[in-house]
Amino acid sequence: MTGTRDGQLARIPSGRFRQLGPVNWVLARLGARALRAPEMHLFTTLGYRRYLFWAWALYGARLLRGRLPRADTELVILRVAHLRSCEYELQHHRRMARAAGLDAQTQASIFAWPGVPDGDGPRKVLSARQQSLLQATDELIGDRSISAATWHRLAAHLDRPRLIEFCLLATQYDALAATISALDIPLDNPSSRQQ
Repeated sequence: MTGTRDGQLARIPSGRFRQLGPVNWVLARLGARALRAPEMHLFTTLGYRRYLFWAWALYGARLLRGRLPRADTELVILRVAHLRSCEYELQHHRRMARAAGLDAQTQASIFAWPGVPDGDGPRKVLSARQQSLLQATDELIGDRSISAATWHRLAAHLDRPRLIEFCLLATQYDALAATISALDIPLDNPSSRQQ
């Protein structure tokens, strides 16, 4: 059985025990249980590449629990997912961002950035640190680089190890959004869009 998104068949059907192997199958089942979803399609798809999946999963887990504060990490991921229109990433990370302290108003500000003048709307809710992270994310994802002025503002909030981690985090989730899109991976909980 293949997953669907908006009536289209997934490009690669979800792997089962035979395709994933015992370790990836267990990881996919645990992931689905944690999400309270019937299946975690990202894992049942990427799990086909058994050892590569392990390396990617370890790298991704390390970035999620790195030196950046969890709220910063989730802010960057939400912004990348928004810029790339990746509903799969948004569905998972809206909940994780709430748990990290980014409430609905802050998340709305992340998505609206930078469309409102200073002192009103998103800029009123977002700290200078958050605005620096958003500006750097927008430049890195859009231009594949960060301007000197934006880097200077970001460096006022992050030390060198965290600056490196920021770049790796943003580009990891950009690449993941592209992979999800290219493979047409279906949502795990299609009924909970935009929550």
